[in-house]
Amino acid sequence: MTTEKNRSMSVRGAALLAMASQMGAFSIQFVASVVLARWFIDPDELGLFTIAFSFVSLLAVLQEFGINRYVAGEKDLDDDKIRTAFTVSLIVSWTIAVLCVVLSWPAAAFYGLPGLLPLLLVVAASYFFVPLATVPMALLHRNMDFRSNTMIEIGVVLTNAAIAISLAWHGYGAIALAWGAFAQQVARAAIAQWRVGGKLPIPPRLGGAVPVLKFGGASTVLQALSQLGSRLPELMIGRLLDTVAVGLFARAYGLAWQLRWLVSGGLATVFYPAFARFRDRGDPLGPHYERVTASFTAITWPTMAGLAACSVPVISILYGERWIGAARPLEWIAISQILFIALPLHVELPILLGKMRPLLWRFGLDTLVSVAFLAVGAFYSLEAAAASRVFYGLAWLAIHAPFLHSVVQFRWSALARVWLQSAIVTGMAVLPVWLSYVWVAPAAEATFLQVFSAAMAGIMLWLVTLRQIRHPAYEEIHHFASEALARLGLARLFPAPREAN
Repeated sequence: MTTEKNRSMSVRGAALLAMASQMGAFSIQFVASVVLARWFIDPDELGLFTIAFSFVSLLAVLQEFGINRYVAGEKDLDDDKIRTAFTVSLIVSWTIAVLCVVLSWPAAAFYGLPGLLPLLLVVAASYFFVPLATVPMALLHRNMDFRSNTMIEIGVVLTNAAIAISLAWHGYGAIALAWGAFAQQVARAAIAQWRVGGKLPIPPRLGGAVPVLKFGGASTVLQALSQLGSRLPELMIGRLLDTVAVGLFARAYGLAWQLRWLVSGGLATVFYPAFARFRDRGDPLGPHYERVTASFTAITWPTMAGLAACSVPVISILYGERWIGAARPLEWIAISQILFIALPLHVELPILLGKMRPLLWRFGLDTLVSVAFLAVGAFYSLEAAAASRVFYGLAWLAIHAPFLHSVVQFRWSALARVWLQSAIVTGMAVLPVWLSYVWVAPAAEATFLQVFSAAMAGIMLWLVTLRQIRHPAYEEIHHFASEALARLGLARLFPAPREAN
């Protein structure tokens, strides 16, 4: 009993630390993005950088080669396997990095945009440092050392922000963002190596590489499909529309993704090794998955719905009127994130349970659907391209939900109940914002005070509703909040969950 409690507490502690890490990283990224957008970088320059970054990232995703998940999930990991994984990672990663550099010239010619080539070369060169961090970070995740992970995440975004803002201040424009990305990869490698004590594959080892290559080959295809789905919008919009449209879409997508990552992104790195422990103990995974889904949706759905409701004042107040074209795309993209978070860990759990092949063909299908919807939307306008993400999200749910059910064996009735409860608290959370538009001022005229007051009222109403409807996530939220408030002598401000009759 004590052992079980300690394990549970270790997962909770790791989750809390991961959320703190995301909060710190988000704060730095958010402030940097506002500073850059308001004073130094315009939509056209951001669009140019986004095309370069998306193109290189589409190729560089092959670098990771599944090494992170192999190291984190391997049952019998020893020093030889670690050295083999590291050696394979270096060979594959540096080969891909060279390919990225070589393909920079034809990519620049394809788009025919002045200034794109230097950005492509700088971003491509940054990926030579990626493999130096891959295995060290996987080892930290495997050991649930999220204190080190926090140091890495905060360190890399701080480095990126400092370099990008400094160079932009001196008038370097889009190339400042590229050098910020370069510095981020250098910082990630340096801090990760420091936290594991300078682990390198010396001497290199390829013995026993077949399991790594077998796992990595399938995982690479999966990662490539995932990256294709996430990066293709910017590349297609850049080709079908223009760099200004890319910049506006990137601003909207980046803000929605950063906020989603803030509230739930770090949890995936916690729950993957946690579910590996449940698997090794022979626990039924369905009940664990239902609780995880409750936590993800209870927090992320209201956040994304609130961002959609506040898209116009958020863009106007934070970034200025020249970015107002990103407001409507932001609304659609934020709504689409609600659909994608409805099935958390949809990649990690099938991989963990050895269901890679059926996962691959489903990813191939949903990528084709994504491209089809996007091509139709981008043909008409930027807003239509953003709206296509919602229709893609509905198709994505239809493709992945039945498969994940067969893998994890969650109860449909339990998941439907969680979704319904999360939808209720989401509606209550955004109600004050909607009422403020009716009673105070419409979205286009809303002031910071109006939006902030409505958001605070929404948070309070969200908490009350969570407790009143006995949402499963309230217990976890109460645990974290009461622990923090107890240190300040304010534990009574956060009432305990109501007991069911």
